Amino acid sequence: MKIKILIIAGVLIMASGCKKLFEPDPENLKTIDQMYTDAAYAQGFLVNAYRSIPSYYDNSDYATDDAVTNQLSNSYLQVATGSWTSSNNPFNLWQSAFGAIQYLNLFLENVDKVKWAEDQAAAQLFNLRMRGEAYGLRALYMYFLLRNHAGFTEDGRLLGVPIITSYQTINSDFNLPRASFDECVKQIYRDLDSAEAYLPVEYNNISNPSQIPARFQHITQNVETYNRVMGVYARQLFNGLIAKSFRARTALLAASPAFQASENTNTWADAANYAAAVIDYKGGVSGLASTGVTYYANASEIDNLSEGNNPPEIIWRANIATNNVDMEREHFPPSLFGSGSMNPTQNLVDAFPMANGYPISDPGSGYDPSNPYANRDPRLSHYIIYNGSVAGVSNSVILTGSSSGTDDGINRRNTSTRTGYYMKKRLRMDVNANPSSTTGKTHYTPRIRYTEMFLIYAEAANEAWGPTGTGGHAYSAYDVIKAIRRRAGVGVNNGDPYLEECKTDKDKMRQLIRNERRLELCFESFRFWDLRRWNAPLNEAARGMDVNGAVYTPFVVENRSYQDFMRYGPIPYSEVLKFTNLLQNKGWN
Repeated sequence: MKIKILIIAGVLIMASGCKKLFEPDPENLKTIDQMYTDAAYAQGFLVNAYRSIPSYYDNSDYATDDAVTNQLSNSYLQVATGSWTSSNNPFNLWQSAFGAIQYLNLFLENVDKVKWAEDQAAAQLFNLRMRGEAYGLRALYMYFLLRNHAGFTEDGRLLGVPIITSYQTINSDFNLPRASFDECVKQIYRDLDSAEAYLPVEYNNISNPSQIPARFQHITQNVETYNRVMGVYARQLFNGLIAKSFRARTALLAASPAFQASENTNTWADAANYAAAVIDYKGGVSGLASTGVTYYANASEIDNLSEGNNPPEIIWRANIATNNVDMEREHFPPSLFGSGSMNPTQNLVDAFPMANGYPISDPGSGYDPSNPYANRDPRLSHYIIYNGSVAGVSNSVILTGSSSGTDDGINRRNTSTRTGYYMKKRLRMDVNANPSSTTGKTHYTPRIRYTEMFLIYAEAANEAWGPTGTGGHAYSAYDVIKAIRRRAGVGVNNGDPYLEECKTDKDKMRQLIRNERRLELCFESFRFWDLRRWNAPLNEAARGMDVNGAVYTPFVVENRSYQDFMRYGPIPYSEVLKFTNLLQNKGWN
């Protein structure tokens, strides 16, 4: 775990397109002491941590029953088909996360020495804000380390990762043991407590002193000073609402079946309560964003983003990219000049219910195997391109059958679908990826969606209090799922009788909630982790559908090859070799 940090100016530059934070010295090297008088340089340590945040769209869906890829050398495909080892692990965040934590610890140990501004009140607010950001980011990295690397050791202990809250120097002891899973969760909560204490819930400009949050009023009553530090210029930096969201994420992970052990004190009620805090801030169940189903393609919302603001569905996002075609070039069908990389499976298609709310396997569904895409949950056509779908700027008909005679057909070329489906979610249909007449559009990548928080509450509340229990809140798991399905257009014309059936059965509601999570968050890199934390089967073969005329031919596209111990990720083999106190998870070498 020994992480050598070279404080080089070049690594403290914001991502491409962002403004340079400082000018390097002639010898291109700065010392720690220089951060005390150079606020931009000091802030660079935080910037470096922001730059390492794991990608929301990491395409780990390729390793699940939701999707395959036509990129046969893809590392997630290799994981799914039997090549996952502790030294060949695309889910490894160990070095990058602990590297970010090193920067954050160094920053926290020096933040009080930095001259943030000439104005004393502004300097004090900057100190608090950046301290809060650092604590929040350290919690974020600990969450991802737990998600990716926590597990049971050979002797049956549920362990997390080493807890490191001070900057490690060359003289530090790097041979640290892993803390218990429960201790790691508690450390995350402590850091989130600090983040919430130092940060506003959101960064907004105010117009009069009475709007300054009470905990900052002793520092300043000046509107301009507050807005300078805590106003819109700070949007998309870590804030109190993000801290609340990561608390809910952490609690959901900790309460899940895969992490149950006598020493784990976390409960489903904790997860439900933490998610409820975010939902209440949004205005309750009625606050569910009406446009959230198609957050990625709502042209007016996306194109009018300014001053760092968010669409109603979004809690946190990365920077916007204008005139961009990258996502479409990667995932459009070849006839639309894309590489068709993400191929949804028949497994996922079958998970979408009928518009009347019944699963397609239910006798009351009205599902017609000879016309399988008719009268389905509207999310199916929003998220997946199937045979006969229209897509692209010209509403081109996409034919996916192996005998279609088009490059969009199954396995026609290395950019064609392997399953008979293409991903539509994440893509804007008003993008033209034709190299001779390219038209790019504005895009953003989420980091946290409100819908995720609603789904966390539904899952946890059902486990804690049953389908209709509220635990003292104003809504139940049933209420939340009803709102999500109604927004999607499911069960709106018949009162959603299938949901009413589930309302009286905790186990049936659990399966419905898990399925709603699968649909709402498909292609957003949740499925891999959800299957594992649920202790759900990992080896369901990825299936496809070959549609030629009226003939529908199902087939197996790709088998999955996971062993039971693989529901917990490994500690990197190189780290276990170096440090004798670092125990490996059971089953991994």
